[in-house]
Amino acid sequence: MDATRGIGTFVVWDYVVFAGMLLISAAIGIYYAFAGGGQQTSKDFLMGGRRMTAVPVALSLTASFMSAVTVLGTPSEVYRFGAIFSIFAITYFFVVTISAEVFLPVFYKLGITSTYEYLELRFNKGVRLCGTVLFIVQTILYTGIVIYAPALALNQVTGFDLWGAVVATGVVCTFYCTLGGLKAVIWTDVFQVGIMVAGFASVIIQATVIQGGISTILNDCYKGGRLNFWNFDPNPLQRHTFWTIIIGGTFTWTSIYGVNQSQVQRYISCKSRFQAKMSLYINLLGLWAILACSVLCGLALYSRYRDCDPWTAKKVSAPDQLMPYLVLDILQDFPGLPGLFVACAYSGTLSTVSSSINALAAVTVEDLIKPHFRSLSERSLSWISQGMSVLFGALCIGMAALASLMGALLQAALSIFGMVGGPLLGLFALGILVPFANSIGALVGLMAGFAVSLWVGIGAQLYPPLPERTMPLSLETYGCNSTYNVTNWVTTTEMPFSTSAFQVHSVGRTPLMDNWYSLSYLYFSTLGTLVTVFMGMLISLPTGGRKQNLDRRFLLTKEDFLSNFDILKKKHILSCKSHPVEDGGTDNPAFNHIELNFPDQSGKMSGTRL
Repeated sequence: MDATRGIGTFVVWDYVVFAGMLLISAAIGIYYAFAGGGQQTSKDFLMGGRRMTAVPVALSLTASFMSAVTVLGTPSEVYRFGAIFSIFAITYFFVVTISAEVFLPVFYKLGITSTYEYLELRFNKGVRLCGTVLFIVQTILYTGIVIYAPALALNQVTGFDLWGAVVATGVVCTFYCTLGGLKAVIWTDVFQVGIMVAGFASVIIQATVIQGGISTILNDCYKGGRLNFWNFDPNPLQRHTFWTIIIGGTFTWTSIYGVNQSQVQRYISCKSRFQAKMSLYINLLGLWAILACSVLCGLALYSRYRDCDPWTAKKVSAPDQLMPYLVLDILQDFPGLPGLFVACAYSGTLSTVSSSINALAAVTVEDLIKPHFRSLSERSLSWISQGMSVLFGALCIGMAALASLMGALLQAALSIFGMVGGPLLGLFALGILVPFANSIGALVGLMAGFAVSLWVGIGAQLYPPLPERTMPLSLETYGCNSTYNVTNWVTTTEMPFSTSAFQVHSVGRTPLMDNWYSLSYLYFSTLGTLVTVFMGMLISLPTGGRKQNLDRRFLLTKEDFLSNFDILKKKHILSCKSHPVEDGGTDNPAFNHIELNFPDQSGKMSGTRL
């Protein structure tokens, strides 16, 4: 590697590739605005008319989840903390299984548009309102970070115009969401997954060629201690260990996959329940592929900069910029490829933002507008949904402006999800898994869980944990033949960057800070969920939770699991029946959904017979 040669800059072709990506996304939106008679009803707009099949939905789930935070954040995470991040592969398996076998059957058989409708069916209007408001706040905050962060990282390395990029992303997104509804969101996501894989592949292939093969890269990483897969330290304060990733990660991601509107809305839009489950399992493969790509990129980063870390040498100002820096370094002779990588980071953003906008519109229409204005026709609801899309698009761009005041990204995004997603996951788990939970218990549990996770989350932002907790590995700069004086080649282990501009400096560390606030950020969600479920059960029992009469449809039953095996018994049912509330295709009256609406108590379940 010739370190004297500078890194490249953006050329015309890069802008052409990037603009092409935005134009194709917009074109898909225009196509779905007019294809098949347009968006007649709000159900068409928000649910794709419930006619989607498994593969596009699976790719779309993968895309919206892989934001630019993943594209830029994961490689630098692997570069600084090692490949233990790849243990998330196991976590993803658990998450997808839980979503498909616990949450999906209940949501699908109830045929709901907004997951928060479930909260009203199972508890009452107040619980639904709490859930909705929490979700809207969480999503707008998160979307702002997702739009702003990549724009900033790419701007500082490539000189790509910052606010131009933010506004372009926001406007294109809002545009195709508003015109094409959920179908446009799903199909643009499918296109964007393609772009993301291409962008990752170009980096991995070129890095392998330059470094001289995968084996060289792995050897470098092994010598640098980057292949730290097995760290079985049970201490919940260490940032990433096997246990924090498996346990904490499972809770954090289940709150996104199992109950987050922007994900649930998609798999509920499938034709049949079988297609919905398939979409989740196929999407697991997509998650694994993207995880493998980003971990490989991180190892390539280390192999390339093992003796000259651009971050410590002050060539980039934040770890998130390492990836664009690598791209301009190794792909500078290929005009258009750096543009492809930027398009890759932005498609991550576009897909996440578009799913958020669509989900926000769905939640607002279903939970805040429909219950209060019952006289609205389907046509006007469809218009209102489109108006909502525009409004939320604008709000998210506004949030991006606000995010410019906040710091580093991967952790901020995950902390928001953990702090809000955890208690919400607990709320749904109470409803689906605990027959005796009632609305008082649910509300108290939600408040308690939210209070605890906010307390830890904000504490961790104010007093960031010590380096021995986060365990960053060493970065060397002795190989930089730069013009600095020679005293500069000490190994620096940087302070772990924290996400907040409001840090409290130079405070004596108290035991509270060293233990409670140093909790691994992956456990925020676990804590919120467990506190919510525990408090909910505790309060429901004395307040008459066991006496309530519940419709069995709101709970997870044995039949929901057993109906997985109906496919083996009856192959032909899937093709000939496409009833909208299909129950996995059983004809057995004991398991059929019509049975449950009988007026007498046989289909009900009294709380005392537990």
